[in-house]
Amino acid sequence: MFKIIITPILKISVIFILCFTCFQCKSIKSTSTLSNDGWQQLFNGKDIKNWTTKIQHYKVGDNYGNTFRVEDSIIKVRYNNYEGDFNDRFGHLYYNKPFSYYHLVLEYRFTGDLHPGAPIFTKMNSGLMYHSQDPKTMSKEQDWPISVEMQFLGGIDKNKDRPTGNMCSPGTHVFYQGKLAEKHCIKSSSKTYYGKEWVRAEIIVLGDSLVTQYINGEKVLEYTKPHIGGEVVHRFNPTAKIDGTPLKEGYIALQSEGQPVDFRNISIRNLKGCMNPKAKNYRSYYKKSAPNTCIF
Repeated sequence: MFKIIITPILKISVIFILCFTCFQCKSIKSTSTLSNDGWQQLFNGKDIKNWTTKIQHYKVGDNYGNTFRVEDSIIKVRYNNYEGDFNDRFGHLYYNKPFSYYHLVLEYRFTGDLHPGAPIFTKMNSGLMYHSQDPKTMSKEQDWPISVEMQFLGGIDKNKDRPTGNMCSPGTHVFYQGKLAEKHCIKSSSKTYYGKEWVRAEIIVLGDSLVTQYINGEKVLEYTKPHIGGEVVHRFNPTAKIDGTPLKEGYIALQSEGQPVDFRNISIRNLKGCMNPKAKNYRSYYKKSAPNTCIF
């Protein structure tokens, strides 16, 4: 009868290989679970049925000139169907659900030339509006929604920095470095991005408390206490702008200001939920407790 003799060295080697293999499998599984846990795709890559347009001079839902369109699994902002110049047709594409505590990620890139008649400040300029008023509450001639903007800028002059991931505040205010921000926009610490490259933007919004913004994985700006107040937004319904009101939640929207721009890979992770470790739906990444959602 043939008998296998396992020496101490061979035994140690076998145990090491088995342990390493087991560790490797667990690591892969853990990473995969973490990367997908709680994330929801807001854009399905096919259409914008779950989104609503609001363009200045037009009623809610009128996507004039097919401004926002889907091609090649990308939301494209284009103006080739516009008659005449831009004529202040500032537009926004809203996801049809408000959010309060969340982590949102998207990619954007600038392409093409500024449409004739668009303000020069909108060149290589777009953004993500958050904590926005419902587009249904906007007047037909209102330019921007009462909201806070994570502003996206592209480099124009090779000798001049133009950071992206800034904060702008149409009809709102925030606190920056412990003080009420007096300027309409606050510059981030990001580098300048030129050309047509895709840029990854992230924003973590914790209700009306802390907001943190990232560009290509690096934190570039942080501020607190978003609330209604300030100027810049025009021809709004007065009942929608009660200055001093904390912005605890609202809609998110992609911007159209005359510059062709693309958006893709738009995902969000809700950060509000059951924080009781004994519950079935407990998630370690939640930042805001919602006890009534716990399932035992």
